[in-house]
Amino acid sequence: MPFAFCTREKFPWCEFAEEAENGPTTKMLADLAKAYNMVIIHSILERDVEHGETIWNTAVVISNNGKYLGKHRKNHIPRVGDFNESTYYMEGDTFHPVFETEFGKIAINICYGRHHPQNWMMFGLNGAEIVFNPSATIGRLSEPLWGIEARNAAIANSYFTVPINRVGTETFPNEYTSGDGGKAHKEFGPFYGSSYVAAPDGSRTPSLSRDKDGLLVTELDLNLCRQIKDFWGFRMTQRLPLYAESFKKASEPDFKPQIIKESSKPSN
Repeated sequence: MPFAFCTREKFPWCEFAEEAENGPTTKMLADLAKAYNMVIIHSILERDVEHGETIWNTAVVISNNGKYLGKHRKNHIPRVGDFNESTYYMEGDTFHPVFETEFGKIAINICYGRHHPQNWMMFGLNGAEIVFNPSATIGRLSEPLWGIEARNAAIANSYFTVPINRVGTETFPNEYTSGDGGKAHKEFGPFYGSSYVAAPDGSRTPSLSRDKDGLLVTELDLNLCRQIKDFWGFRMTQRLPLYAESFKKASEPDFKPQIIKESSKPSN
């Protein structure tokens, strides 16, 4: 399907929604995963037929044996620029699953979730060795951040990250506005590609093309995840109970920031 979420038109785009485990895309890719001995992550507009046919932004994981391993639903929904995706679905409810495959423990930080450090962190706490970030993002919105966020996440969480972005421009039959005072338009994009892989030691591969489809092949030494953990000791020094208490306070309606101001009273 096209990247239709910017238009805020539900039809005919909702007709592309399908079941995660038994949908046609999963069945097709399951055969390919088994035939080529590869784990496949694929993104779909999910229709949950068991729960009122609700719709989700979902990534499905298929093992190299051609078996459905599970799914993850996008945790963070953007409301910025043309990305008002709550027209279609809301925040996911699958938390931060990690899928143990023959080739490593993998997770999927879907698109906009890369802007949230806590999202990256939780995949690491659940044991991820490689975190993929399938994205559809455009140049004028996030390109300056693209080479930074996933690389920082790899360093901070001692795992590999794989930020993936598409290329090209979408054209729609009906004009739509962006709510920014500009003229109505039919085109959305361009998406700037530039997919790469970052390692926990801060190194990274070159990026793929900004405007052409490509395939990036690289070899990852997962031992590096443990080696970096041992060297930096981030797990020993991260103080989860301290932050758990702070997060709990920050989530309360009566939260007040811990700001210390200079007293207005004169000192003796």
